[in-house]
Amino acid sequence: MSSHENDNESWKRDFPIKKQDASLISRRDFAKFLTFISGGLMLGSGVIAAEALLFPHKTSDAEHFVCKPEDIPVGGTRSFVIQGSSIPYLMIHLENGSFHAYEQKCTHLSCAVFYAKGTGKIACPCHEGFFNAETGAVLAGPPPRALPKLEVLTKADGLYVREFRKA
Repeated sequence: MSSHENDNESWKRDFPIKKQDASLISRRDFAKFLTFISGGLMLGSGVIAAEALLFPHKTSDAEHFVCKPEDIPVGGTRSFVIQGSSIPYLMIHLENGSFHAYEQKCTHLSCAVFYAKGTGKIACPCHEGFFNAETGAVLAGPPPRALPKLEVLTKADGLYVREFRKA
């Protein structure tokens, strides 16, 4: 017997599992596994939905300073985060002189959106979604709803934002 054959026999003694038996899973075991995973996903979705219904998002009346109007050129943008939050927002200075602020995450798959200067559109590069820069409404692509918008307040000392009040 050669040394190679001897090594092969040694391995078989250490791991006495037939390859065929190791890779076979019964249909019943596979169905149980899929049922368990599906049930877990369904339960998790139910918990998230119940949390959203029982504990709705609280709106804040607080005003948050973003910048001075001259800090954003016409057709330009400024990204910002409100203190105490981790949500990225985008302040846009449109060509008509108005300021608008939106959540900077697409409502489709949360890709970062950007203002396409001179078009009046906010674009999502991931799946070619487009939003109206004045209203946040969906213009094209897969996004299911408008971008969440903040109210922009122009004061003597700068631009402030706050969440829209729900009526």
